[in-house]
Amino acid sequence: MTTIDRNQKTHAGNFFEDFNIGQVIHHTTPKTITVGDTALYSAIYGSRFILQSSEPFAKNLGYAQMPVDDLLVFHIVFGKSVPDISLNAVANLGYAEGIFGVPVYTGDTLSARSEVIGLKQNSNGKTGVVYVRTTGCNQHGEIVLRYVRWVMVNKFDANSPAPDIMIPTLKSAISADTLIIPPGIDIAKYDTTVAGSPHYWDAYQVGDTIDHIDGITIEEAEHMTATRLYQNTARVHFNQHVADNNRFSRRLIYGGHIISLARALSFNGLGNAFHIAAINGGRHISPTFAGDTLYAGSQIIDKAYISRHSDIGAIRMQLTAAKNKPISQLSEDDLDCVLEFDIWVLLPKK
Repeated sequence: MTTIDRNQKTHAGNFFEDFNIGQVIHHTTPKTITVGDTALYSAIYGSRFILQSSEPFAKNLGYAQMPVDDLLVFHIVFGKSVPDISLNAVANLGYAEGIFGVPVYTGDTLSARSEVIGLKQNSNGKTGVVYVRTTGCNQHGEIVLRYVRWVMVNKFDANSPAPDIMIPTLKSAISADTLIIPPGIDIAKYDTTVAGSPHYWDAYQVGDTIDHIDGITIEEAEHMTATRLYQNTARVHFNQHVADNNRFSRRLIYGGHIISLARALSFNGLGNAFHIAAINGGRHISPTFAGDTLYAGSQIIDKAYISRHSDIGAIRMQLTAAKNKPISQLSEDDLDCVLEFDIWVLLPKK
């Protein structure tokens, strides 16, 4: 590892030359999830999915209590990694091989660690791409989420030598057979009337496209509050002096904020997609700013039976978000497309 002379009492984050293949970083500050955290998350995004809305419904299905939203779990685990992985990032480039583990409930404490699995210096010699596999666990050491992401990170010294190139081979999708179903779930008690959608797994076909119709305008305070909720310290979301030095001269909306807004909008059309089981891939295509209005749509890529649960089916879908135009008006390679997020979701079967 290159030695960099920095103030020892503050943490300026890691630069590209600080990373080495096989390096494991244990991220600090485990976070206990409170009822207040989940209430604030619901207030910011307005998600109406039934498991995060009704405790009696969740318990009736066999959950110990109302589970924490899958994406809130994602954001908290992601946020733990930011000070060590992406504090000096130019851009978060993509996700792969994400799989959710045991359910998370209020009162659980989440911690995270990351392993460096890939490095490649860019041709400009000033930045490089770092690939990490991040694992989030609860207080019992049980895995709640594991995923890969890759980030373009600034170098501290452009003259420092480039590392050997190592680009990991990543799966294009998680196998449906390996999806983790929350134990003890009795989906026969799922009430579609209460849940707000009549459409079971059986109603969706590969190739279907769904325009989620509704739009939501992003406010500066909402995205900054959300990002602070996740203890995500990336400066480009908060510090206007830093923003003045990027090519946009504005604070960027955290990409995870877009993911959560798109997921909330997807209720209109996929209201019974009660659980995100896996993240196959994802990328943030264009930047988003306060004042932009977000729209979302989904395309059904695949369907799968869950052999261990005859009453639950999985749908692989690409959730797409656009800014300032309905999703139906997007053209190929449209710069107003801001997100493509490939996920497996679980739905009840008839």
